[in-house]
Amino acid sequence: MVVIDIIITNTGEVPIYQQIVDQIKGAVLRGDLAADQPLPSIRLLAKELQISVITTKRAYEELEKDGLIYTIPGKGSFVAGFDEGRLRESKEQLVEEKLKEALSTAELLGVGRAELRRIIERLLEDGK
Repeated sequence: MVVIDIIITNTGEVPIYQQIVDQIKGAVLRGDLAADQPLPSIRLLAKELQISVITTKRAYEELEKDGLIYTIPGKGSFVAGFDEGRLRESKEQLVEEKLKEALSTAELLGVGRAELRRIIERLLEDGK
């Protein structure tokens, strides 16, 4: 079984199950978790994170629905295998989702397109 560093916070708008989904999804898409690698059991993860088994079960169900993990009854949950095309598509989809969230926030705050472009350019430069 693999050790996954999952950090959850109770002080945000993101539900705990979604925080788990996002962090495991990120680890899979970065290649930190390999295909067929076993994940912690639902009960063990719940115990380690000190959260409800129902919450971890929902997270694993979401990951399975997204095709990122698979479950074998009586054996546990494992990282699903990806071909390169599907992996690239999943990464792009995740980045697109996050950018849509950022665009919505910018719109709510009244940040115009020109200012938004400057912010993105600055972030791209800072990342080099």
